[in-house]
Amino acid sequence: MTAKLHCFGESGHSYKVALMMQLTGYDWQPVFVDFFGGATRSPEYRALNDMAEAPVFIENGEMLTQSGVILLHLAEQTGQFSDGDPNEILRWLFWDNHKGSGQFGTLRFLMNFLPPEKRPAEVIAFLQGRVRAALKTLDAHLDGRDWLAGDQPTIADLSCCGYLFYSEPFGFDRAEWPHIDGWLSRIAALPGWKHPYDLMPGNPADRAAKEDA
Repeated sequence: MTAKLHCFGESGHSYKVALMMQLTGYDWQPVFVDFFGGATRSPEYRALNDMAEAPVFIENGEMLTQSGVILLHLAEQTGQFSDGDPNEILRWLFWDNHKGSGQFGTLRFLMNFLPPEKRPAEVIAFLQGRVRAALKTLDAHLDGRDWLAGDQPTIADLSCCGYLFYSEPFGFDRAEWPHIDGWLSRIAALPGWKHPYDLMPGNPADRAAKEDA
């Protein structure tokens, strides 16, 4: 049975899961979540996921939420992207959700998807400092190694890269972080890799096309 992933193009957390399924040849299809139209706040969506977040993964009557949980499930199901130290994989999954994507995604949202007059300058400045500290940790760990948790790419890599392929500015410039830059290039070279806006529906290009129609 084809798995369904409730997701949208701008969601880095959704991208982690979509990329895992893309790279493993998993049978799946995206279900667009109109996040910017308020879909995740609706009673219907909260009945699906009481955390009111994307992604939501559904297959054979089983529903999973939280990208880390879904990645672990997919690694077990496919036997892929799990060839590494399990404790190190978990360590980077947890780091990513707390220090990495948890901050990258928030800062990117505040800087790009709120109206300029509603962007909280002090919060943005604080988060920019936190994001630079996280990037410094990630770049230093990748100095002298190709992958985060072993000799092969794992779900730790797919999780931590979730927000780093997007073009919207949030204080991340690949040229400034050479080890992260090389790591992202290695991920993008994996057979089947796609950019998040080419993998999931509802991205800015989709909206622009509708407005021009």
